[in-house]
Amino acid sequence: MTDATATYTGPHGPKPKRRLSPTNIMLYGTLFVVAVYYLLPLYVMIVTSLKGMPEIRLGNVFAPPVEVTFEPWVKAWAEACTGINCDGLSRGFWNSVQILVPSVILSIAVASVNGYALANWKFKGSEVFFTILIFGAFIPYQVMIYPIVILLREAGEGISAVTGTNFRLMGSIWGLVIVHTIFGMPILTLLFRNYFTSVPEELFKAARVDGAGFWGIYFRIMLPMSLPIFVVAIILQVTGIWNDFLFGVIYTKPDTYPMTVQLNNIVNSVQGVKEYNVNMAATLLTGLVPLVIYFVSGKLFVRGIAAGAVKG
Repeated sequence: MTDATATYTGPHGPKPKRRLSPTNIMLYGTLFVVAVYYLLPLYVMIVTSLKGMPEIRLGNVFAPPVEVTFEPWVKAWAEACTGINCDGLSRGFWNSVQILVPSVILSIAVASVNGYALANWKFKGSEVFFTILIFGAFIPYQVMIYPIVILLREAGEGISAVTGTNFRLMGSIWGLVIVHTIFGMPILTLLFRNYFTSVPEELFKAARVDGAGFWGIYFRIMLPMSLPIFVVAIILQVTGIWNDFLFGVIYTKPDTYPMTVQLNNIVNSVQGVKEYNVNMAATLLTGLVPLVIYFVSGKLFVRGIAAGAVKG
């Protein structure tokens, strides 16, 4: 029995570390240097996009603008020339939106069902199928470019049921949507399978006992619990599809070029004066969408990676 009259000898345990210990100074110092290294180019882009060309020609790249002007942003959006068209990035922006939205929805919808089936509904040969699917994630895109060109050309010709005109997948937005959906499938299936594997099996068995089927369990149990991994998939797909240049320039045509291809045409234009402020504004406009999505859902992205991407 413990003696209630025992003398109190003070707190026990390790002594709290000093806030400014050498280890902390080195850690935060390294983080500060790395942050400056990555933020400095962004700072230069922003201040350059807010300057006029006479001020840029003075050569002080790091100086803030003496007179702030948004004219380069307006010109980059609506007036900059990309070939024979001088409507800026606006046309490419809407092309990118039309490519992005169906690509993200289709790839995530199909991959989530694939991952759910491979995790909870084992069938004969499922592991072999999963291995083959994941193997596709490691095939270089460049190897598949020409075969996909042939497939889109041969399989995508016909008459549109809506307009009644000739329709071709090669060179159209929907052809590029199919390409992005297919190439996003392997890694997304891996993410969803690992996440659904981490869900307690008892929930799945209880739903089966209650009579729920394949789609009932998917929509009523799996989807409500899977917000973090869906956010991870959305961020990965939005970033990859929006920033894509190679597929955009190969599988579309000038009228349907995405924003990145038009940005390349603006920056690498050899006609007229090189307008660095317009180039910087155009670059910032192009990268704005994935940047905003990441900052809005960054916490869920980390949760999804920690919960499902490293399990399985």
